[in-house]
Amino acid sequence: MLRTLELVDVGPAPELHLELGRRLNVMTGDNGLGKSFVLDVIWWALSGTWAGSPAWPLGGAKEPKISYEMDDGTGNASWFQFESQGWSEAPTRAGALVLYARADGSFALWDPARNLDPEDYKRPRGSKQTSLFAGSGTTRRPPAYLFDPDEILDGKTHQGKTVCNGLIRDWVSWQEKKPETQGGRAFRHLCEALEQLSPNPQAGAETILAGKPVRLFLDDTREFPTIDTGYGEVPVIHASAGMRRIISLAYLIVWAWHEHVEASRLLKQEPMSELVFLVDEVENHLHPEWQRRIAPALLRVLEALAPSMRVQAHLTTHAPMVLASLEPCFDPEQDKLFVFDLEARTVALREVPWARFGDASRWLTSPAFNLRRARSIEAEQAIDDASALMRGEEPRRSRTREEVDRALHDTLADQDPFWARWRAFVEEGGT
Repeated sequence: MLRTLELVDVGPAPELHLELGRRLNVMTGDNGLGKSFVLDVIWWALSGTWAGSPAWPLGGAKEPKISYEMDDGTGNASWFQFESQGWSEAPTRAGALVLYARADGSFALWDPARNLDPEDYKRPRGSKQTSLFAGSGTTRRPPAYLFDPDEILDGKTHQGKTVCNGLIRDWVSWQEKKPETQGGRAFRHLCEALEQLSPNPQAGAETILAGKPVRLFLDDTREFPTIDTGYGEVPVIHASAGMRRIISLAYLIVWAWHEHVEASRLLKQEPMSELVFLVDEVENHLHPEWQRRIAPALLRVLEALAPSMRVQAHLTTHAPMVLASLEPCFDPEQDKLFVFDLEARTVALREVPWARFGDASRWLTSPAFNLRRARSIEAEQAIDDASALMRGEEPRRSRTREEVDRALHDTLADQDPFWARWRAFVEEGGT
């Protein structure tokens, strides 16, 4: 598990330092300030590969550096080499499963059982790796698995060998297996994950249930998995964007774990008991009803993979409903909330003490999102003018009480709590 991460002259700021929580790390902040970038660097520190473009130094930087420390005391520091246009050395790769769900629908997996080359097993755990593939075997293991959205559905090959059948084939194959077989257990696990990740498992019609496989196309002989939506069975490939994202997450979590267990069996090793999960924009494509369930549900699904599973999750969000949903399970002893801000034209990263704000509108005006009011801009301006008038000051936009009153009527709901203050002011003859 990652304990600290420090960036110097890399990314959006001259310096960023994170002291991470053992279980959950939530990052909020405006667009373009570095949340996704930090997830990319965390992935690199744990896997030794980049899921997208490598981190790049700031203009004018002299000694760009990325350093980190694991909770077992191991760690590394890497400097950007301008001559080679790359980082000085690969990180010490984690002895844990690492899964990364990116905002563009792609997915990355680092599995020590399948991505460490045989030569790596000759070194003590925690020692530094000098080459991705130091062994001389005929089959080299990929440094990590990087899936685009199509590969999640259709499968992935490496050096002519199938490393993942894909959601379409695996789902149908698992569904047809007997419950006591490996495939049958994987399908049961998938169904349990889908139920946990459903928008409203308590309401039967809003639970994601597997339907019967169906043939769809003349020129594609595959059967396609379906989901029972309550109004009929819909092929997974025709499901909504939000539904496909959650189904893909559930499939990849189950697939990654079951393949890791099988690979560990073949290697005569015990499966890993630690997993690091990264997800960018966890609320992506999801209705607010779903947003208030997804983060706690993901934690439950990951922790249920094995009885002794230890999970560290890093997620980014722009949704106040996601933070409201974490109030019952957030533990300040092992969880942390970080906010990216722009201060004096410089990106600043700060840890925010956890507090419960209740409903989503109060989270919008909390330090996590820092809005002045959870309203439209026009309503905020009208209230600002009305408040100035009540203080005996000159409104910025409206000149008279009548103009302020008209602006309030144009922007506020009839039941808005601000009306009580305004009407009392008017009845007292305020001008």
